Amino acid sequence: MLSPQFPPLPALTRAEAEFIDCYLEALDQLGRINPARGSDTYGALRAAQALASRATALRDALTLMHERGESQIHAATLARALRVLDGERRAGRVALPPTAPS
Repeated sequence: MLSPQFPPLPALTRAEAEFIDCYLEALDQLGRINPARGSDTYGALRAAQALASRATALRDALTLMHERGESQIHAATLARALRVLDGERRAGRVALPPTAPS
């Protein structure tokens, strides 16, 4: 049986790849904190604690990009990378769930 073929990631600098990784990690923690989707305070607390370190890593990745002279965020390329890395589903966990019909 062949493994599924995923679309290739677009070419990214090392700093851009770190930026995307840190952004998705922070997004995952926000999804775990979302009160409309959570089930217990302890899990949300742990996610909030992790979010602080993920935000620091995200800041550091952007600082590195800036220091290396990468002054532009190439939104279309980074959006393609986010889609390949399941960013749409991960971002959906931050949003409110649809309301149930009454």
